[in-house]
Amino acid sequence: MVDVAVVTGAGAGVGRAVAREFARRGCDVGLLGRNRARLEAAAEEVRRMGVRASVAIADVADADAVEAAAEQIENELGPITIWVNNAMATVFSPVAEITAAEMKRATEVTYLGTVHGVMCALKRMRRRGKGVIINVGSALAYRSVPLQAAYCGAKSAIRGFTDSLRSEIIHDGDDIHLTMVHLPAVNTPQFDWAENRIGKRAQPVPPIFEPSVPAGAIVRAAFNKRRETWVGFSTVTAILGNRIAAGWIDRYLAKHGYSSQIGKEPLPHDAPSNLFHTVDGDWAAEGRFRDQARSASFEVFTDRHKVAALAIAAGVIGLGAAQLVSDRLSNKC
Repeated sequence: MVDVAVVTGAGAGVGRAVAREFARRGCDVGLLGRNRARLEAAAEEVRRMGVRASVAIADVADADAVEAAAEQIENELGPITIWVNNAMATVFSPVAEITAAEMKRATEVTYLGTVHGVMCALKRMRRRGKGVIINVGSALAYRSVPLQAAYCGAKSAIRGFTDSLRSEIIHDGDDIHLTMVHLPAVNTPQFDWAENRIGKRAQPVPPIFEPSVPAGAIVRAAFNKRRETWVGFSTVTAILGNRIAAGWIDRYLAKHGYSSQIGKEPLPHDAPSNLFHTVDGDWAAEGRFRDQARSASFEVFTDRHKVAALAIAAGVIGLGAAQLVSDRLSNKC
């Protein structure tokens, strides 16, 4: 039987790259999102690879709309066997400048959108006795950064929700696999169409990866069934480094966390924002950082590799702390 994989936020960015990767694996793909034109373009891409595609228009913040989309996809493609929760929305801004409505909306899309997707998938998979659910996480679910509180808070909430649900699935003896794939900085349109209060164009913190890198990790996770996957060594050091030296990282980000995310170019006066409404345009998987982005990563860690990763991350953090002490001593001399 051919797998049917649903991908939320499939019109652009990582979601679109994931849809392509599932199609390469021979899966039929359900593409769920808000912008019909981009979803149709993504559907045409996967159909050219010889698989079927179903386009379902839904705002993941609306639980009823997600349920209707799932019904449509199953009517057109058959039983859903894999569900990837990828859709997100955010605000680049200090917390003091975010409105309550903006914070609520970013949380509803990123966190509750994942919850709604899980509930739709879980209902169907429990009935059939099997399935795979993948929640797309981030290094920022473990180590928050300034200017992205809305996104970091939502991704942290997803991690807590996922861990609770995993224990329930184990308790109930369901043959449903639940995993999280935590991503590094990725070259997507997010940095050009997210709500922006910082006055200049936002940018990802290097190292930056092309969407094909996390997409490959997400699809592998659907078939290899690991509890978690961390993509990129920057993700490993962020997650494990925060366990080792959280206070030091607080101070480091206070000093460097703003400049590393703020570009030199002024924010255009007509810059788009997709927070409350979809943004039209020919956006695809990749963003504007192709000259900086890596198309491969050999550092993909699963739960099998965490002991080695912890040792490496401890060494990196130790070297960083030693350098910080050295710099302070030099300044005093």
